[in-house]
Amino acid sequence: QVQLVESGGGLVQSGGSLRLSCSVTGLPSPLYAMAWFRQAPGKEREGIASISSNLGATSYRNSVRDRFTISLDKDKKTLHLQMNSLKPEDSGMYYCAARVSCGDWYTLYVLSQSTYDYWGRGTQVTVSS
Repeated sequence: QVQLVESGGGLVQSGGSLRLSCSVTGLPSPLYAMAWFRQAPGKEREGIASISSNLGATSYRNSVRDRFTISLDKDKKTLHLQMNSLKPEDSGMYYCAARVSCGDWYTLYVLSQSTYDYWGRGTQVTVSS
């Protein structure tokens, strides 16, 4: 049974930092890529950062570039998202996602929900002003 379990969310003041983690178990095939998505109330879920398991290549949404860093510990099968200089507009439910299907990283829409095969249930991040 595939499980993705997020942790590390919480309440933080504007300008603060949080580190999210996502542990992955039970994948039926080698991991190809992982990503973080977030969803604010009343808004669509959006991709914010992704990473290729084999290439180590990363991709970020413009609004978080230079503030967030995605990393993958392949041995521990754990995904991280270091979030610095947090803003109130970063608030929302954060989800991790995994892809086991092969593909060309440089032609995939790596921040699109449809790219990923498995999802976690999310962890809440709230940034107060």
